[in-house]
Amino acid sequence: METGGPKVTNFTAEMHPLMQEGKRQKQVASVLLEELNGIFQRLSLHRMNGGMVSISSVKLTPDLLEARIYLSFFQVGHAEQCFHKIESRAGDIKRELSLRVKHQLRRIPELRFFIDDTLDHVFRMEEIFRQIQEGKKS
Repeated sequence: METGGPKVTNFTAEMHPLMQEGKRQKQVASVLLEELNGIFQRLSLHRMNGGMVSISSVKLTPDLLEARIYLSFFQVGHAEQCFHKIESRAGDIKRELSLRVKHQLRRIPELRFFIDDTLDHVFRMEEIFRQIQEGKKS
């Protein structure tokens, strides 16, 4: 899937020891992930162009002022358009989010969306392994 949005492979913090998340970051990210999933369903952003959009993870900066939301697109036609539609609804998403977590957070983080292309890498690696196996059988 080629899109014009920022593409990021979503590696876990365990793979990058210098980027360990704090306990509070993980707690807030978990709350935001749960709330954002509900918001995406209410705003009909979880099903687009015949496919499914899911939030693979939420990562917060140490100051909790920026939330990086990683989106995964599965069998979505025109994923670039879907990504831009979600970005254009960022204000609505943040407004909904603030209504749900205003008693838990002093400030609602700025929402930044990224395309999580981890699944694309997995499918490519599986295809490469399949080709290697077929080559060994010949």
